[in-house]
Amino acid sequence: MSRVLTALVLIPVFLYLMLWAHYWAFIAAACGVGLLCFREFANLASLHQIPKPGIFGYAAGLLVLLIPGKDAAFLALVAILAMALALRNLDLTQALPAAASLLLGVVYIFGSLRCGIDLRAVSTYWLFFALSLNWVGDIAALYVGRLIGRHKMASRISPAKSWEGAGASVIASVIYGAIYLPRLLPSVPLAEGLGLTAVANIAGQLGDLCESAMKRGAGVKDSGSLLPGHGGWLDRLDSSLFALPVVYFVVSNFRW
Repeated sequence: MSRVLTALVLIPVFLYLMLWAHYWAFIAAACGVGLLCFREFANLASLHQIPKPGIFGYAAGLLVLLIPGKDAAFLALVAILAMALALRNLDLTQALPAAASLLLGVVYIFGSLRCGIDLRAVSTYWLFFALSLNWVGDIAALYVGRLIGRHKMASRISPAKSWEGAGASVIASVIYGAIYLPRLLPSVPLAEGLGLTAVANIAGQLGDLCESAMKRGAGVKDSGSLLPGHGGWLDRLDSSLFALPVVYFVVSNFRW
């Protein structure tokens, strides 16, 4: 019941922020979600015996979201400063893991959310599509996996996932794309759009598995507890953080 109630609260809020909210309200929400996800990532890192990314990680992440333009040099600066800050570790065997964890967290969470911000600037319908295609796929995977799932996909990482559920997720997303794209993004060539849908869905499923691997390595079931019935924010957005860069990369390069 708590899972349903949380979803009933989140769905209208997400819809408003994605489709109708003022630009700065959307940015503020993205910053807040990014900070919460990064905090959960930092906690997972510490459970892996890796030093938590400090305040610099949060600050660098916010700058990724807020700086104008698309300057790759900024990420290089983050990497350099992460390496420099890691020198503070008394145990130098932790210097490389600490720097790598900080850079990964910034790029993985804030970099992906920045793709969402830039995708919304192209079209609010693209942002909604990039997020919702995996939501549709997740529902199909859940029910098909429960009904006919027999072949485990990654039992070491997520024992409940099956190849049947994964296939159903891709198919459901493609059907969703076939309905959504001609109506709300009619300039997109349908065959290419459905190909993108399938690739973004697969990326989202990989995102789910990667976050599950981090949790299993840390010995925890959820990344957090802020969303009753769902776990943490990272649990809720794990698929989207992989799908958003894929969709944005294709849309921005093909000028759809």
